[in-house]
Amino acid sequence: MSRLKSRFDALKTAGRKALIPFVTAGDPQPQITVPLMHELVKAGADVLELGIPFSDPMAEGPAIQRACERALMHHITLTNVLDMVRQFRETDSDTPVVLMGYLNPIEAMGYETFAEHAVAAGADGVITVDLPPEEADDYLAAFNRHGLDPVFLLAPTSTPERIRRVAEVAGGFVYYVSLKGVTGASNLDPVEVEAKLAEIRKQVSLPLGVGFGIKSPEIAAAVANVADAVVVGSALVNRIAELADTPEEILKTVPAFVASLRDAMDQVEVNA
Repeated sequence: MSRLKSRFDALKTAGRKALIPFVTAGDPQPQITVPLMHELVKAGADVLELGIPFSDPMAEGPAIQRACERALMHHITLTNVLDMVRQFRETDSDTPVVLMGYLNPIEAMGYETFAEHAVAAGADGVITVDLPPEEADDYLAAFNRHGLDPVFLLAPTSTPERIRRVAEVAGGFVYYVSLKGVTGASNLDPVEVEAKLAEIRKQVSLPLGVGFGIKSPEIAAAVANVADAVVVGSALVNRIAELADTPEEILKTVPAFVASLRDAMDQVEVNA
């Protein structure tokens, strides 16, 4: 059983929702990433989402675009990211790690090589933002051979046909992008999210995580009330950017914010 399935099953049994913080590997300095991953787990993260820096992150808003730029200034590569996961695994064998990035670096490495190396490093799943499931046959075949969960995105505009296709091929969980637009957008409406998740659940049996627009403990709690997981990215990356010149403060401030999200989410009464 994969770490993702084990974690979501355990959370469901406990009546809790998953908190999934996102950070970009190597931002603002390579040496901060692995210690930050450990601090996020201590603060209440259930799954970690680790961004692979990319030069053209088309789905990202300004915050994560700048995070990629800061990481790329240190020449962070896909191989470096896998090394960070491997280092994290030296002292944490339980927390699932999902990589998030774009197809180009994975395709350049080769699907088979990437899947083999990602699993060997200790990664559990991958979100490839710009790869639709209809074009992912070779990618999926490699992932399936190595036991790597392919996490796919759905959006407010996703058709029943796209939802059906994602249901057929996704692993780990399905990531629902709650807003039209890029990461860091605002005006998330929990009522609209709940309605779309109900539609998705008619076809998707995997846990549903919701991201984009989650900026406060209050919003995190509202989303936790209707989703299986809450994904928080730009709100963390903005805090990292503010402290880029004092990285030691990142290890305090960012986990403290994650702990506030966890506390708010834990107040949500989960229906049995």
